[in-house]
Amino acid sequence: MATPLTITTSRHQNGPMTLKVTGEIDMSNAAVLATAIEQQPGPLIVELTEVGYVDSAGLSVLFAHADRLEVVLPALLAPVVAIAGLGAVALVHGPQ
Repeated sequence: MATPLTITTSRHQNGPMTLKVTGEIDMSNAAVLATAIEQQPGPLIVELTEVGYVDSAGLSVLFAHADRLEVVLPALLAPVVAIAGLGAVALVHGPQ
């Protein structure tokens, strides 16, 4: 059974597309995130402020597309993403 995950898209005037992700990202639904990212051309903001959990499958999706992502994190995910090293290959913003 897949873990609930919701992805919505928006675009600010003349800005990059934003994917707002809500729920948890794990091996049961990481492919959904990958597909959503792959369907958007060009630079992309992935907002994870409403994500409570991400496992290695979710991190792998972010790493696979890191060259064109800007990732916005909640405080809960910041340590995991920092340890994984995503900030070395993608633009990562911590809690606002």
